Amino acid sequence: MSRASIAPVRRFCSAIAEASSPKSSSKRRRKPLSPDPYTPPPPPESFPPYEELDCFRFELVHQSSRSAARVGRVHTPHGVIDTPGFVAVATNAALKAVDHRPLGDLLQLIFCNTYHLLLHPGPQVIKEAGGLHSFMQRDRPIITDSGGFQVFSLAHGSVTDELNMKKSRARDESLLLEVSENGATFRSYRDGKRLTLTPESSVDAQKAYGSDIIVPLDELPPYHIDREKLHRSVLLSHRWEARSLRRHLEDRRNQAMYAVVHGGIDEPMRQMSAEYLTSLPFDGYAIGGSLGKDRYELFNLLRFVVPLLPKEKPNHLLGIADVESIQGSVPFGVDTFDSCFPTRLGRHGTLLTKRFGRVQIRQGKWKNVFEPPDWEGGLQGHTLAYLHHLFKAHEPIAATLLTLHNLHFMAEFMESIRAKILNDEI
Repeated sequence: MSRASIAPVRRFCSAIAEASSPKSSSKRRRKPLSPDPYTPPPPPESFPPYEELDCFRFELVHQSSRSAARVGRVHTPHGVIDTPGFVAVATNAALKAVDHRPLGDLLQLIFCNTYHLLLHPGPQVIKEAGGLHSFMQRDRPIITDSGGFQVFSLAHGSVTDELNMKKSRARDESLLLEVSENGATFRSYRDGKRLTLTPESSVDAQKAYGSDIIVPLDELPPYHIDREKLHRSVLLSHRWEARSLRRHLEDRRNQAMYAVVHGGIDEPMRQMSAEYLTSLPFDGYAIGGSLGKDRYELFNLLRFVVPLLPKEKPNHLLGIADVESIQGSVPFGVDTFDSCFPTRLGRHGTLLTKRFGRVQIRQGKWKNVFEPPDWEGGLQGHTLAYLHHLFKAHEPIAATLLTLHNLHFMAEFMESIRAKILNDEI
């Protein structure tokens, strides 16, 4: 484990030692001892039986005869989501460089981040606006996460960061201050304010947002972690998710809640996580945590985990949605995928095309190509030469046009995958 990962633990231990010292102030309160980290989560019988929401259900349209790939429809209060489907990420309740409103059914589901919206404008502002749908003028489904991913990624970064031994700006600033049974305490990257995210406060924020699908708070451990620490982390996530579910069930508000299955690439841990969480009354299941260092580990993980999930409920792969990963994951039965991958590529000058594969529009070879990126779909009205010119001239609209093209590409790509499953070609 990296020094950045253990720094919060050292600070916590130092604080306890200082409080116990005779030299410490008599006014300083000693922090209560944490419970046994191996404490099991609440038993399934302590929860009510599952009751399907009238406004939320999964409909299986077709099961492929060649694989576990399936076509389905997730019915939500704000419309239907065709699966397998791509979920665009609108981090701050906005797609970067693109207005989501004219895109219509192209983006059946978008993903907004609780952590960022918690810091600004705050749940109360969004609640006063009438919820996220009213605030951002969207009449189609929205999914929000718990905020946990962003909080914990501040401590150890991505798997790529770990493998390359990189240090991110956030980790240098030690924004994650403490992890306890209560929740995660961190410092805002915006103004340095100290905040604590608990299972209950995460659910309360998502209730204020009014999103169609919400996610319980979980801990995101780093890729490089020993099995004992991974075991403790999975148990903590289960206790947090159980608390999140209890809070949610107090007032469901026509919102579905997806559990998050953890366990890294350790199959027994994943099985333990899946068995416990599928015994609770969740509406769907997300596959989260560390998903491997490469696609080989990802696909092996999905081959093992997806069959452990109830086939009558939808599932979601968190944070993965590049073309190659989607192609390899669909045969295992994954329903939806979210990622900022295609929009980020567009802003940085990369087009996803059927004709040429990935197009680096800044390259001079496109300067005199007076044809659209693809003959059908996407940016048919603009040529590669024009897009090359806009990008080289640093025109802001270049990011918008390339992002729009990539969103069209992803929608058409997922439509083609559904068609192949319906024909039993996948």
